[in-house]
Amino acid sequence: MSDRRKGTASSGHTDTQDQQSLPGSLEEAQRVAVAERPLTEAQTSPPPAVVARSINRLIARVSIGALVVVATALTLFLAQKRLLAVHSKPRPPVPQVVHQHVPIPAAQDLYLQGRFYWTKRTPADLNKALAYFQQAVAKDPAYALAYVGLADCYNLLREYAAMPEEEAYRRAIEAARKAIELDPALADAHNSLAFDLFFGTLDRAGAEREFQTALVLNPNCQLAHHWYATFLMTVGRTEEALKQIEIARQLNSSSTSILADKGLILYVAGRTDEAIALLKQIETREPTFISSHRYLATIDLMTGNYDSYLKESRQTALLSGNGTERAIADAAARGYRNGGSAGMLNAMLDEERKWYAKGRFPAYRVAETYSLLGRKEQALAYLRLSHERHEAALAGIMIDPALDPLRDDPSYRQLATEAGLS
Repeated sequence: MSDRRKGTASSGHTDTQDQQSLPGSLEEAQRVAVAERPLTEAQTSPPPAVVARSINRLIARVSIGALVVVATALTLFLAQKRLLAVHSKPRPPVPQVVHQHVPIPAAQDLYLQGRFYWTKRTPADLNKALAYFQQAVAKDPAYALAYVGLADCYNLLREYAAMPEEEAYRRAIEAARKAIELDPALADAHNSLAFDLFFGTLDRAGAEREFQTALVLNPNCQLAHHWYATFLMTVGRTEEALKQIEIARQLNSSSTSILADKGLILYVAGRTDEAIALLKQIETREPTFISSHRYLATIDLMTGNYDSYLKESRQTALLSGNGTERAIADAAARGYRNGGSAGMLNAMLDEERKWYAKGRFPAYRVAETYSLLGRKEQALAYLRLSHERHEAALAGIMIDPALDPLRDDPSYRQLATEAGLS
């Protein structure tokens, strides 16, 4: 109560009242004694009916709270059970670190120089990177990351230079396995092996297991997210692929190769205009980057933009230094001048078959051209040859738009199943 209200209450007493209650009088003493006497239990306890109602309310509140807790726990349990049912595959076991090898400083410097050139992704730079990684291994044979560098170099030399696929993947798998032997908990090594197992041997299950192991070991490994995205795209899981490539982009926003592969994934996902816009942006900014030219050539061929296709395919061949690809691009240009799109495809086919006979061109690519010409039987025959030869290019059989005319054929579906890709 405020002081102001206290004063007002005091002033309400009359002089007569004050005189009748003088301090020290018997009446005042009796009143004080009554006021200060302790209350009895009967006076302080509420009536039994009030107590009963309070207890009932308390029990009700406790019961409702308990029910809420039980219901919440049950909901979480059922949700977890549903998640486990959806993701029934067990997560890969995480390899245990036995010991941490400390690389020789000179070997580490060589490895870092190799990575610098590796990121440039040109034939000359990749060969420089390969030399640095080889020197790092020679300097420190127990340095696992140096073997990862070798594996990653072989992977890209197949794509960006003229190293034969069979040789590139064989060497890459050997190097990746050696890295895992030296350091089983190295995420980069499992990522490299995953890429090689799928694109080199068509081991879909083994590749996914290794990708997931890499991401468990290092959730921030941008190259694992990047290459896992290309794997997911190739097996037809484009929405997952777009999520993974976006994670990779966020982890390394300056990577041109991530952006280019995002363009290809967008195309496979049916977002062609977005894909073309992104790839042309990269092409303008980095005209010597091969992937943007290669991917645009693929899109141009499938969308009927043949003038642009001829330009992009020739530029791809020139940048990669691949004589076979250049000969095919030149034949396509001659055929287009003489006979339009049909003349272009037939000229390409003749050149491709010539290089296939020399063992310098995959049967899979010949099958693509036959399919575009509408010659299904020949296309299926070359796809079977591709499967028999274990060609890496066969990995794209489920998403390749050039093979769309074959998809309803039972032989095509059987072949995809036999290859473990359906």
